[in-house]
Amino acid sequence: MSRDSIEAVLFGAAIGDALGWPVEFSALGEIKEKYGPQGIQELPDPAHVTDDTQMTMALAEGLLDAGVEADLDAQMNAVGQRFVAWLRRQSDPDYSRAPGVASMKGSSRFEQGIPWRESGGLDSKGCGAAMRVAAVGYLYQHDPARLKEVAASTAMITHRHPTAVASAVGAAWAVKLALDGTPVGRLLHNVHEATLGMSDEFSDTLLRVGQVGGLADEEAAIRHIGAGWVGDQAVALAIYCVIRYPNDYAGCIRRGANLTGDSDSVASIAGGISAAYLGLEAIPAGWRNQVESAEELANLSARLAAARR
Repeated sequence: MSRDSIEAVLFGAAIGDALGWPVEFSALGEIKEKYGPQGIQELPDPAHVTDDTQMTMALAEGLLDAGVEADLDAQMNAVGQRFVAWLRRQSDPDYSRAPGVASMKGSSRFEQGIPWRESGGLDSKGCGAAMRVAAVGYLYQHDPARLKEVAASTAMITHRHPTAVASAVGAAWAVKLALDGTPVGRLLHNVHEATLGMSDEFSDTLLRVGQVGGLADEEAAIRHIGAGWVGDQAVALAIYCVIRYPNDYAGCIRRGANLTGDSDSVASIAGGISAAYLGLEAIPAGWRNQVESAEELANLSARLAAARR
């Protein structure tokens, strides 16, 4: 697997994050009023990323710190330390971008010495565990059992609710499926199958995507699936966007960003999956150059590709 594959995934997710960030806390009507009837279509200038991309990078760095073949405790302790470093930077107003409460609390509890298996909140099922696992789907593409174990464990550092854990596995699994070249028409079914038994709530939300698959009104379909603040809805919405725009990366993340809900997380998860399917060249070169942390993302991609080899 080439470096381009992981570079596509990381840039795809980061650009989706940057597109959704300006409208994250806006209702769809407000987005249209500000950006026109199609909603936000182009990256803002500057194209800042949020905690979604920051934590995606932190998680990947933690796995590299420990080694991609290290034992699980070593890996999760290294990832936890990277989350703590991320937490400590939240006092910098130029870095802090509406970080998730559960991610901050879990990272703080880990910093206080609570083991990674217990540091996450049992009632925490926000999308923070799902929006950061794209690299897990790449690193363990051909080791399904390990992929599930690592994705689930990274969730537990900050989010221990079964729905959040299932969402993290589902998001990583979707990246794996895209890199495998699984037909888009099988994406929803295969994610559902891979996570079956982990969380009834996650499974039920995925079924909503199937219920609206033939609906022409995309906005009504999105309202039926959810708002994306919780993990199951964010992953389901992202899968809907990928299925709706299977050959159009830009269309996919635009659909994810223009909703009443967690615009940056939905567009980020969707963007990573879409780019895994379509490759780096499907992402407009201007967006790749414009997005914040582009150099760091390219460097991280190279190191992840080397570690996987």
